Amino acid sequence: MPSERYGERPTEKKGRAVIDTGVLISAFAFGGMPEKAVKKAFAETELYISLALLKEYREVPLALERAKKITPHQLKALISGLASIAAKAIVVYPRKKLSLCRDPQDNMLLECCLAAKADFLISGDKDLLDMHSLPFQLRILSPRKFIELTRR
Repeated sequence: MPSERYGERPTEKKGRAVIDTGVLISAFAFGGMPEKAVKKAFAETELYISLALLKEYREVPLALERAKKITPHQLKALISGLASIAAKAIVVYPRKKLSLCRDPQDNMLLECCLAAKADFLISGDKDLLDMHSLPFQLRILSPRKFIELTRR
């Protein structure tokens, strides 16, 4: 039996996306524009993660709670939200190491995007947003720009 209800059609996917950990944390712990962008990406794109990104998704919320930057309630919401993203996302296994970003830790996001052939990287990280030239096709967008760009 199809998962949609009678008379409904699934939303047509409009590309492939990778979501930076910071955007997910903001979305699930604080809401606002990141939450809107994540919901839109969840509904309208194919989401991709790598094992390195999945590891970061697991580690960062606990570090934030230990540092008292989020409450136990926010931690619960964050873990639940990240679990829903991880359950929906397609895991890719980057084969190529990149050294393109001025913050070396952000290269793993670019590696994931390359392996996924992603159209979008949704990020609030200035080191990524300031990148204008990549050796592969990718649009690095803030949550606001992602929403504006993908409006019907």
